[in-house]
Amino acid sequence: MRMDKQAAALRDVLAKIDEMPDHERAMAERIHVIVTENIPEVVPKLMYGMPAYALNGKVVCFFQAASKFKTRYSTFGFEEQATLDDGAMWPTSFALTEMTAEVADRITSLVRKAVS
Repeated sequence: MRMDKQAAALRDVLAKIDEMPDHERAMAERIHVIVTENIPEVVPKLMYGMPAYALNGKVVCFFQAASKFKTRYSTFGFEEQATLDDGAMWPTSFALTEMTAEVADRITSLVRKAVS
């Protein structure tokens, strides 16, 4: 992806985050920082109108705000590109109701594992 397209995609992601209700925006902003700090080569982009983060053109993880689909909780999820494999069954998405230090640490660990 060319740099001008990457810059535009980043602007789109940040604008989408900025549109979110305060509570979800705070979670999405923290996730954005965690992902971009722990995967420097990641490319932020929108996936179905949600903030997502791609490597080599393939989405690794995304944030789905509860308000987008009028659900009870927001979701932080991973796509097939993520290497979270753990035996014959493993979680690929996580419900989020608030961003605590413990939640941020868990997301950081998952993001690091996803690209290891």
